[in-house]
Amino acid sequence: MRDVLDATPYDALLLLSFGGPEGPDDVIPFLENVTRGRGIPRERLKEVGEHYFLFGGVSPINDQNRALLDALRKDFADHGLDLPIYWGNRNWAPYLTDTLREMTADGHRRILVLATSAYASYSGCRQYRENLADSLAALEAEGLDLPKVDKLRHYFNHEGFLEPMIEGVVRSLADLPEDVRDGAHIAFSTHSIPTASADTSGPVEGHGEGGAYVRQHLEAAGLIADAVRERTGVDHPWQLVYQSRSGAPHIPWLEPDICDHLQTLHESGAPAVVIAPIGFVSDHMEVLYDLDTEAKAKAEELHLPMRRSATVGADPRFAAAVRDLILERAATERGERPTPCALGTLGASHNLCPVGCCPARAPRPAAAGVDSPYA
Repeated sequence: MRDVLDATPYDALLLLSFGGPEGPDDVIPFLENVTRGRGIPRERLKEVGEHYFLFGGVSPINDQNRALLDALRKDFADHGLDLPIYWGNRNWAPYLTDTLREMTADGHRRILVLATSAYASYSGCRQYRENLADSLAALEAEGLDLPKVDKLRHYFNHEGFLEPMIEGVVRSLADLPEDVRDGAHIAFSTHSIPTASADTSGPVEGHGEGGAYVRQHLEAAGLIADAVRERTGVDHPWQLVYQSRSGAPHIPWLEPDICDHLQTLHESGAPAVVIAPIGFVSDHMEVLYDLDTEAKAKAEELHLPMRRSATVGADPRFAAAVRDLILERAATERGERPTPCALGTLGASHNLCPVGCCPARAPRPAAAGVDSPYA
């Protein structure tokens, strides 16, 4: 008889993601949601919206989250984990507040949150926690009995997150022409953020140049590069690069930009490149546009053979990793001492974000942390 896995004290999982438009009429309202309070002119939003209109006004992220939900539900059912899964977004339907309201109405009292961001940063962690606090405040104002909400730890160094990307890089290298394959460089790409935000990412004791955001990405990239070397017998040069900058020109952001890096590779005589978007869980718009459109066009202009490896998406190994993270956190909450899966040297991330972790420019309440107003 199959063992029943114990997620006690948790009684539900919430997949929390960014959201995206699902048709042309959604694009500008979606971008208004994303940029609310930042004073960005509507004309600028229309310029950004052109990226979406190239793909029919549809971001792939919602369908990718549906696929991940299916993968998680199948994995849980196959392994005897009885834990219902819900889905809520920050910026588009299904909205987070509506989903938390539904979960509360369904009687769930201890909720675990899986955010579709593997690394520490304000936009990748604390902002999600602020959104959770906003939604809980809205439910409290409605007189509802609030559930306790916890967030799963960062999973950038979990084997189930890394293994699909390792295989993706190996496949992409194999797809290059044989005469340039062994000399190919690997560009590990992630979202650029302001350097000030990077420097204060993660716990206070680790603040400094690049902060936890850069350290964690370098750790993941190094682990993938080492595994690729073991499997191919070739030591490919690699670098962490950035994409999707969106801020004011006078504010320093993490560099080098992926297209600038492609230019540098070409000038240095690199014969080919594989771009591995390790900063993204799925192939959403910033992967499709910034890599598959802009970076691809730049590589073609330079006559630089390029392949883009796959993100993790709904890979069954990632679904298994989520199950592992749930059981680890549940055991910890029960007072047990599980052995966390964390490859490399940085170890497992904290379960509760400490005070001062990934601070916002203007302090706001954030749930699922040491300083949460909703204990």
